[in-house]
Amino acid sequence: MLRLDGVSASYRGLIALQNVSLHVEPGEIVAVVGANGAGKTTLLKSIAGLVATTGAITFDGQDIGRLKPHLITRSGVGLVPEGRRLFPRLSVEDNLRLGAYAIQGPDRFKPLDLVFSLFPRLQERLSQQAHTLSGGEQQMLAIGRALMTQPRLLMLDEPSQGIMPRLVDDIFAAIQRIRGLGLTVLLVEQRLIETLEIADRAYVLQTGRVVLDGKASDIAADSEVRRAYLGM
Repeated sequence: MLRLDGVSASYRGLIALQNVSLHVEPGEIVAVVGANGAGKTTLLKSIAGLVATTGAITFDGQDIGRLKPHLITRSGVGLVPEGRRLFPRLSVEDNLRLGAYAIQGPDRFKPLDLVFSLFPRLQERLSQQAHTLSGGEQQMLAIGRALMTQPRLLMLDEPSQGIMPRLVDDIFAAIQRIRGLGLTVLLVEQRLIETLEIADRAYVLQTGRVVLDGKASDIAADSEVRRAYLGM
């Protein structure tokens, strides 16, 4: 579904990705893990068209490496950014509906039913301003907004960041349910144990390079790998 071949990127004057190649198959949860500053966020931004790159990025066989971000979204790639990036003074409902802004057609708001089935709390808080929600609820809203773009590939950047521990399990459970609905997931996350438990495969980034890839269960089970690359 998604393939990167020799992708490099500079961000804020620094080389953030160096010759990165990876692939994501339909229906997988693929994790990208590594220390802070390894280039994980830049990787997702590159796929979403928010960072200029060299190399090739293809999605369902289409070259998306030079497309504008809204066209990449329309092609079926959804991004839940680090820090959520909600519209804080707008209501939950308005944030969700704005997620469908780039989508055309009479069914543009159809995913609302899916969002509410995944996150019933959002339906209970439709009129609340986004900034009044808890951290976990805001993350649910950010994921819901991305689902409003009707993606086939959902990319999540640190979805557990800033969330109370008791709600982290809810977020990871939602990611698994999303995959169960037929979506493909590319997940960047610092909670390594939980991430490797739900992922099919994983790539380890270090200073902008892929230094290891394989089955997530194999990486999680190898103490030398965890110590050398993941600080576990």
